[in-house]
Amino acid sequence: MQTPRLDALPPSEGVWLEVDIGRQCLVHWQGEQRQEEWSVSTGLAGTGQREDSGRTPLGWHYVRAAIGDGLPPGSVFRGRRHTGETFSQSLAEAHPERDWILTRILWLCGLERGFNRGGAVDSQRRYIYLHGTPPDQPMGVPRSHGCIRMRDADLLAVFALAPPGTPVWLHE
Repeated sequence: MQTPRLDALPPSEGVWLEVDIGRQCLVHWQGEQRQEEWSVSTGLAGTGQREDSGRTPLGWHYVRAAIGDGLPPGSVFRGRRHTGETFSQSLAEAHPERDWILTRILWLCGLERGFNRGGAVDSQRRYIYLHGTPPDQPMGVPRSHGCIRMRDADLLAVFALAPPGTPVWLHE
């Protein structure tokens, strides 16, 4: 994995992702060509860089780690580890306090020192992910604790085309 350089973003070739927080969507780009778009759900508290804010960070990031390859859709994660559970309504009813992280995790790392990298604004240390969410959670409206939530099928598609090192731009 090669870390993207800020002065080379957005890339004129290769895959990159755009998260448009105002439109609540994720766009897959191949260089300068827009490819596909999916609905997402970002932070209910809005955007912001500070840890413990519940806000979705802005700026250039990259996929630092891709977690969950080969697991079935609905696989449950806690602390980036598969619990062995698969999401179901009965599991949700037994654990109403959980913020469900399902199916796959694309863990983001900020590229902009002092803005989304380092100190109290570090996106990776804030555990900002693209991850799956239960089917009853709405898309297209902010509802997360700062992460970017997606439908399982959409996340699986993005996971397949965005390996570690893929640039991700989050903006309003």
